[in-house]
Amino acid sequence: MMTRTAETDKANVIAFYKMMFNECEPATAIATYAGDDYIQHNPHVSDGKDGFIRYFERMAAENPGKRVEVKRAIAEGNHVVLHCHQIWPEGLEYAGIDIFRLDDAGKIVEHWDVLQELPNHSENENGMF
Repeated sequence: MMTRTAETDKANVIAFYKMMFNECEPATAIATYAGDDYIQHNPHVSDGKDGFIRYFERMAAENPGKRVEVKRAIAEGNHVVLHCHQIWPEGLEYAGIDIFRLDDAGKIVEHWDVLQELPNHSENENGMF
Protein backbone atom coordinates (compact mmCIF):
# COMPACT_ATOMS: atom_id res chain seq x y z
CA MET A 1 0.00 0.00 0.00
CA MET A 2 1.27 3.46 -0.90
CA THR A 3 2.14 5.78 1.98
CA ARG A 4 -0.44 8.49 2.41
CA THR A 5 0.96 12.04 2.41
CA ALA A 6 -0.43 15.56 2.00
CA GLU A 7 0.81 15.44 -1.60
CA THR A 8 -0.99 12.16 -2.41
CA ASP A 9 -4.15 13.46 -0.72
CA LYS A 10 -4.04 16.63 -2.84
CA ALA A 11 -3.36 14.65 -6.03
CA ASN A 12 -6.29 12.30 -5.35
CA VAL A 13 -8.75 15.10 -4.54
CA ILE A 14 -7.71 17.02 -7.67
CA ALA A 15 -8.10 13.87 -9.78
CA PHE A 16 -11.57 13.29 -8.24
CA TYR A 17 -12.63 16.88 -8.95
CA LYS A 18 -11.39 16.88 -12.54
CA MET A 19 -12.95 13.46 -13.25
CA MET A 20 -16.31 14.58 -11.85
CA PHE A 21 -16.39 18.11 -13.28
CA ASN A 22 -14.27 18.18 -16.45
CA GLU A 23 -14.57 14.59 -17.63
CA CYS A 24 -18.25 14.36 -16.56
CA GLU A 25 -17.77 10.97 -14.90
CA PRO A 26 -19.17 11.40 -11.38
CA ALA A 27 -19.97 7.70 -10.87
CA THR A 28 -16.40 6.71 -11.72
CA ALA A 29 -15.05 9.52 -9.52
CA ILE A 30 -17.13 8.31 -6.56
CA ALA A 31 -16.21 4.65 -7.15
CA THR A 32 -12.51 5.51 -7.36
CA TYR A 33 -12.01 8.20 -4.74
CA ALA A 34 -14.90 8.17 -2.21
CA GLY A 35 -15.06 6.27 1.07
CA ASP A 36 -17.95 4.25 2.45
CA ASP A 37 -20.03 7.36 3.15
CA TYR A 38 -20.25 10.72 1.40
CA ILE A 39 -21.60 13.60 3.46
CA GLN A 40 -22.65 16.60 1.39
CA HIS A 41 -22.99 20.17 2.73
CA ASN A 42 -23.81 21.92 -0.57
CA PRO A 43 -27.55 22.69 -0.22
CA HIS A 44 -28.15 22.05 -3.95
CA VAL A 45 -26.89 18.44 -3.83
CA SER A 46 -28.55 15.52 -2.04
CA ASP A 47 -26.58 13.73 0.65
CA GLY A 48 -24.75 10.51 -0.16
CA LYS A 49 -23.05 9.02 -3.17
CA ASP A 50 -26.21 8.53 -5.25
CA GLY A 51 -27.29 12.14 -4.75
CA PHE A 52 -23.86 13.33 -5.84
CA ILE A 53 -23.92 11.18 -8.98
CA ARG A 54 -27.45 12.25 -9.96
CA TYR A 55 -26.64 15.95 -9.50
CA PHE A 56 -23.42 15.92 -11.49
CA GLU A 57 -24.81 13.73 -14.28
CA ARG A 58 -27.64 16.26 -14.68
CA MET A 59 -25.17 19.16 -14.49
CA ALA A 60 -23.02 17.61 -17.23
CA ALA A 61 -26.04 17.09 -19.50
CA GLU A 62 -27.31 20.64 -18.95
CA ASN A 63 -23.91 22.37 -19.19
CA PRO A 64 -21.70 20.76 -21.85
CA GLY A 65 -18.30 22.37 -21.97
CA LYS A 66 -18.15 23.39 -18.31
CA ARG A 67 -14.69 23.07 -16.83
CA VAL A 68 -12.70 23.76 -13.71
CA GLU A 69 -9.11 24.86 -13.27
CA VAL A 70 -7.51 24.10 -9.90
CA LYS A 71 -5.45 27.13 -8.94
CA ARG A 72 -4.12 25.85 -5.61
CA ALA A 73 -4.54 22.97 -3.18
CA ILE A 74 -3.84 22.92 0.54
CA ALA A 75 -3.78 19.79 2.69
CA GLU A 76 -3.74 19.52 6.46
CA GLY A 77 -4.57 16.43 8.45
CA ASN A 78 -7.61 14.76 6.88
CA HIS A 79 -8.69 17.84 4.90
CA VAL A 80 -7.86 19.10 1.41
CA VAL A 81 -8.93 22.56 0.26
CA LEU A 82 -9.08 23.47 -3.45
CA HIS A 83 -9.20 27.05 -4.79
CA CYS A 84 -10.75 26.72 -8.24
CA HIS A 85 -11.81 28.70 -11.28
CA GLN A 86 -15.09 27.35 -12.63
CA ILE A 87 -15.87 28.26 -16.24
CA TRP A 88 -19.43 27.68 -17.43
CA PRO A 89 -21.17 27.98 -20.79
CA GLU A 90 -22.65 31.38 -21.60
CA GLY A 91 -19.76 33.22 -19.96
CA LEU A 92 -20.43 32.49 -16.29
CA GLU A 93 -17.29 32.19 -14.17
CA TYR A 94 -16.84 31.53 -10.47
CA ALA A 95 -14.10 31.48 -7.88
CA GLY A 96 -14.70 28.48 -5.66
CA ILE A 97 -13.36 26.99 -2.48
CA ASP A 98 -14.04 23.29 -1.99
CA ILE A 99 -13.20 21.58 1.29
CA PHE A 100 -12.95 17.80 1.39
CA ARG A 101 -12.57 15.58 4.45
CA LEU A 102 -10.83 12.26 3.88
CA ASP A 103 -11.02 9.09 5.96
CA ASP A 104 -7.92 7.42 7.36
CA ALA A 105 -7.48 5.50 4.08
CA GLY A 106 -7.37 8.77 2.11
CA LYS A 107 -10.86 8.39 0.61
CA ILE A 108 -13.21 11.39 0.30
CA VAL A 109 -16.06 11.23 2.81
CA GLU A 110 -17.31 14.83 3.22
CA HIS A 111 -17.58 18.03 1.15
CA TRP A 112 -18.27 21.73 1.71
CA ASP A 113 -18.03 24.54 -0.85
CA VAL A 114 -18.48 28.26 -1.34
CA LEU A 115 -18.76 30.01 -4.72
CA GLN A 116 -18.37 33.62 -5.76
CA GLU A 117 -19.27 34.85 -9.22
CA LEU A 118 -16.39 36.69 -10.87
CA PRO A 119 -17.25 40.39 -10.88
CA ASN A 120 -17.27 42.67 -13.92
CA HIS A 121 -15.40 45.29 -11.92
CA SER A 122 -12.84 45.15 -9.12
CA GLU A 123 -11.50 47.93 -6.92
CA ASN A 124 -8.04 46.35 -7.30
CA GLU A 125 -6.00 44.78 -10.09
CA ASN A 126 -5.11 41.58 -8.19
CA GLY A 127 -7.72 39.24 -9.68
CA MET A 128 -9.55 36.42 -7.95
CA PHE A 129 -6.75 33.87 -8.25
